[in-house]
Amino acid sequence: MRLNNLSSPKGTNRRPKRVGRGHASGHGKTSCRGHKGQKARSGSSLHPGFEGGQMPLFRRLPKRGFNNPFAKQCQILNVENLNCFKKDSTVTPQMLQEQGLIKKLKVSVKILGQGKLTKALKVQVHAVSKQAREKIEQAGGQVELCCKP
Repeated sequence: MRLNNLSSPKGTNRRPKRVGRGHASGHGKTSCRGHKGQKARSGSSLHPGFEGGQMPLFRRLPKRGFNNPFAKQCQILNVENLNCFKKDSTVTPQMLQEQGLIKKLKVSVKILGQGKLTKALKVQVHAVSKQAREKIEQAGGQVELCCKP
C-alpha cells in the first residue's frame, strides 16, 4: 500500500447539504427550517434543557446539600499502591502519573495509610496522613512534603 493508493471507504465523504439554492434543489425557500417559529429565525439557538418556556426540570427539582466553591481537590492514594516502585527510589507526582496511579498533575496528591509498604522509598507528595507517614518510615523510607501543585 502506498500513499497514492489510499482512499476513504465508500460512503464516508458526503457532500454538505446546500440550502437556499432554489426550490428545484429540494432545499430552497425555507432552507429546511420549516415555516415560522423560533427555530426558523436567524440567530436562534436554544440552550440544552430548554423546554419551550415550561419551568425546566433542573429548576423543578429540589436542591439538596452544599457545594463549597473553595474546596481543595485532592487525589487520594494508599500506601499499598507504592509497592510497584523499585526499592530506594524517589516517588514524585510525575512518577505516580506515569504508573497510572493518579490522573492529573495540577491537583495535589495525598497518601493514606491503608495496606502495607514492603520497600524503603523516598516519597515527595503534597500531603500525607499520620498513619501513612508512620508506615513509610517503618519500611525505612522518608517523606518530603512538596509545595502546592
